[in-house]
Amino acid sequence: MDIGTISMLIVAAMSILLLLGIPVAFVSGVIAVVLAYANFGVAGFFLISTRTAEFVSSFSLIAVPMFVLMASIMERSGVASDLYRAFHVWAGSVRGGIGVVTTGVAVLLGATTGIIGGEIVLLGLIALPQMLKLGYDRKLAIGTITAGGSLGTMIPPSIILIFYGLTAEVSISHLFLATLVPGLMLASFYVAYILIRCGLNPDLGPPLPPEERDMPLTEKLALFKGVALPMAVAGGVLVSIYAGFASITESAALGAFGAAVAAWVRNEFSFKMLNDVLIQALRTCGMVFWLVFGTNALIGVYNLMGGITFASNMLAGVSQEPAIILAVMIGVFILLGFFIDWIGILFLTMPIFLPVLTQLGYDPIWFGIVFNLSMQIAYLTPPFGPACFYLKGAAGDSLELTEIFAAQWPFIGLQILALIIVVMWPGLSLWLPSLVYG
Repeated sequence: MDIGTISMLIVAAMSILLLLGIPVAFVSGVIAVVLAYANFGVAGFFLISTRTAEFVSSFSLIAVPMFVLMASIMERSGVASDLYRAFHVWAGSVRGGIGVVTTGVAVLLGATTGIIGGEIVLLGLIALPQMLKLGYDRKLAIGTITAGGSLGTMIPPSIILIFYGLTAEVSISHLFLATLVPGLMLASFYVAYILIRCGLNPDLGPPLPPEERDMPLTEKLALFKGVALPMAVAGGVLVSIYAGFASITESAALGAFGAAVAAWVRNEFSFKMLNDVLIQALRTCGMVFWLVFGTNALIGVYNLMGGITFASNMLAGVSQEPAIILAVMIGVFILLGFFIDWIGILFLTMPIFLPVLTQLGYDPIWFGIVFNLSMQIAYLTPPFGPACFYLKGAAGDSLELTEIFAAQWPFIGLQILALIIVVMWPGLSLWLPSLVYG
């Protein structure tokens, strides 16, 4: 059987199994095992295990559980609620100010947690009731939380970019710097949208009542006391990476330790909390690594069969215009984002896309940011839309899933605008790494 027919059978099998509700990790893993045995016999299993062992033995991969542990500690130590309280009394007098505060807190949480599920659940529990109590437009409040919470992967440290860096074999530190400006740009788009809409129609985002925001300056400043140390930990992690004081893995370990110290100083640390965060970190990493095992095995077997070369040639044959090929790649990212998670998309597409991309002369660091922005869109779009399901889980029966999905479209439009800008002007994401590292 030729590789073209095999490729179509793989796509058909994946589509059927995913529609049956089987997780993508097991779908890709089962297909990999079947292909390996059918083409290489029992020796194919050795090929799968060797490839998986090579990937998981990467020293940089240790950063993932360390950053997840840091995020879990920050999440459970009350940093989010303290941040929200500290900022909302400052911006509460502005129309749409609480929406702006929610976006700002989401950005800061991105620097401390970087896991969108935890961020959206926290914001759904803290910010959503406050916004609805004040009389905010429901769609504006919902969209602000889901879009803002999804920024966690655009603000370093980003788990997505760690896995992309390992796959593309590029500097993770460069990726962290490259995503910073586009991430802040996207956050500023959300802020501008909230302020413009509430400025045109004040009923969409009323200010805080005077009794909630009027307090002496000393009290307002004192609200930041509880979050100073956790934010210093997050800042220290990033500075240590960019200044070259420590590797990504070492900085992640220091961040996890610093988060534990910060929780202890805040009197939030306990053995129960430690047990809970370890279990949460193990579950999160277990889910991610099973996806890695399955998709990595499938790509490894497919590559040995000549599939990567076939797919790359087919992609290169789409057009002679690099811009059209790039547009097709982005379209594939967004289309796959309707159905599967980012890590499945990353490992299924990058071994095919990256060789073509480098031949076309595109920068792989920049392409990582393009991929990251594409995943921002995938977080919000139905039917998969993980950000929407996270908020539904936090809000319970107070929100309908259809209402949550309906609130996403203005923010998806802003994400598409940001993606277009980064594609049109690659220097927007590349100038900061060039400035720091030359």
